Amino acid sequence: MTVFCLVTIVFLIYRDLAIPHVHDTEIWFGFELRGALAIATAPLHWGIFAWGAWSFWARWPRAWLYSALYAAYIAISHLIWNLTSASGGGLVDGVLQLGLFLIPAAFLFWMHRRRLGARGIRPDTVI
Repeated sequence: MTVFCLVTIVFLIYRDLAIPHVHDTEIWFGFELRGALAIATAPLHWGIFAWGAWSFWARWPRAWLYSALYAAYIAISHLIWNLTSASGGGLVDGVLQLGLFLIPAAFLFWMHRRRLGARGIRPDTVI
C-alpha cells in the first residue's frame, strides 16, 4: 500500500503539473473545481496520498480503516460527478463506477478487520 500511495503521488503530480488540459481541473466531493481553485487544491490530493504512504509505512493501526473510508468517498464522488458534470456519463455510468470503486473500499475495510483479528481484537467489537 505504501508503494501504491507513492506511485499515485508521482502520477498525480505529473498529471497536475505537466498535462495542460488536466492541471486546471480537480474533483472534490464529485464536483469540478476549475482554474486557480483547482490548482490551489491539487496539493491536497498529493497530501492525502502522502499521508497514506506514511501511515502504511509506519504501520499505523487505522491506516486500513481510513483508506477504506477514502475509497468509499471516491466511489460516491464518481457517482455524483457522473450526475452533475457535463463530462459525466449519467446515472448508469455513475452506478457502475460506484460499484467498481466500492470493491477496493470493501477490500480495505476487510483488511482493517483482518488486522484487528490478527492482534487479538474481536473485529465485531470495533469499527
